[in-house]
Amino acid sequence: MQKFSILTLILILFFTSSCGIYKKVDSRNVPINAQERARKNVNEGSGISLKGLVGNRGNNFEFSSSNPLWRASLNTLDFLPLSNVDYSGGIIISDWYSDSINSDESIKISIQFLSNEIRSDSVKISIFKKKCSINNTCQVNNFESKIKNELLRTILTKAKELEISDKLKK
Repeated sequence: MQKFSILTLILILFFTSSCGIYKKVDSRNVPINAQERARKNVNEGSGISLKGLVGNRGNNFEFSSSNPLWRASLNTLDFLPLSNVDYSGGIIISDWYSDSINSDESIKISIQFLSNEIRSDSVKISIFKKKCSINNTCQVNNFESKIKNELLRTILTKAKELEISDKLKK
């Protein structure tokens, strides 16, 4: 049985090494840079390109740690417990928050990112107010107040400051 295993292994090695899978490559004909090598493969037809398959929507996706608008929003809402933070979905949702003065009222803040640019129309802020009565029946309403404008102004100001400090570090 052991002889059969060794013989099988030798035959497999012999057949796979003589198939021509591994070709000798002259380094003078192959670019060293990976991007140039990939471009050469695509031009020769031996590579793949997704250029025409994926639509370009004009979005500039970055890591969350390098997006000043995202960092400024998290920094502004750091006093709130957060229930959903999804950078790829572009949304931050706080948990219900109540101060000790009005224990029957609480607010929830939702921030949706429409763009990575630091502009007032890049961020949509929604504030919800929940008011509960003594018998625990609660009403939730969209809450329009000056808090919304203050939050937006604070986020944009901090984002601009972060962007400037990031550029100075570079």
